[in-house]
Amino acid sequence: MKLQGRGISRGRAEGEVLVSDAPVSFLGGVAPATGELTDRPGGSIAGRVFAFPRGKGSTVGSYVMLEMKRVGTLPAAIINEAAEPIVATGAVLSGVPLVDGIDLSLLRNGDRCIVDGSAGTVELPDVEEHRVVSCFLQCGEEVLLLKRSEAVGSFQGHWAAVSGYVEEAEAPHQAARRELREELGLEPELVRAAGPTWVREGDTIWVIHPFLFQTKERAVTLDWEHTEYRWMTLMGWPG
Repeated sequence: MKLQGRGISRGRAEGEVLVSDAPVSFLGGVAPATGELTDRPGGSIAGRVFAFPRGKGSTVGSYVMLEMKRVGTLPAAIINEAAEPIVATGAVLSGVPLVDGIDLSLLRNGDRCIVDGSAGTVELPDVEEHRVVSCFLQCGEEVLLLKRSEAVGSFQGHWAAVSGYVEEAEAPHQAARRELREELGLEPELVRAAGPTWVREGDTIWVIHPFLFQTKERAVTLDWEHTEYRWMTLMGWPG
C-alpha cells in the first residue's frame, strides 16, 4: 500500500513506525542523547519512522535535531499530517526524509514503512489495499439499509449500504452500478459521488468510494449477500 503525501525533506528511508497522536517538540519532548520521548510513553525514536501530527515549540528544536544527527539518535524518517517550519527545517538540515499530508490513522506502531521524501510517498509493504464502493439508495425521504448475511466475508449480520469491490479494470461508478444490479436488480439514477475515504482494518486499508442514488422503486430483489432490507428515515436507523 502506497500513500501519496507531500515531500518536505528529500531522501528515502525505511524503518519501523512509531506513532504519536499529539504534536511534538524536539526541545523538551525528546532526549537528544538517546532519542527517547520524554513527555509521553513510546520509547526511542532513533532509527524509526516517527509519525506525529505536527511539531510545536521553540525554534531551538531544529538545532536539537542537528545534535541528534551528531550522536546518531535521529529517526530514520518523519511523517506528519501537517509539517510546520521548525520540524521541516530540522529535517532538511539533518537529512531526515519528511513527508506530510498523511492520515496517521492509517498507520500502526510496528508497521514496516518506506518513506520517500523526494516522491512524497509513504509505503506500507505489509498492508494490502482494497478499493470498494458503498452505494446509498434514496427513495423520497428514506434511505435503504440491508442486513448482511452470514455468507459474506466481512461485517456479517450488520446493517449497511450496498457495497462491493471495485474490479481491476473498473471505474468506481461502474462498480457501483454493477453492485446495484447484482444485489438489488435495480438501475437507479446517480445523484452524487463523493471523494474516497480511507479506513484501516488490521493489515488492510479499505479505499471506500461513496455514492448516492435515487429511485422510485421500493421493491428490491435481494441476492445471497443480504437477508433483509428496510427503508429508513434518518431518525429510524437500526442499531
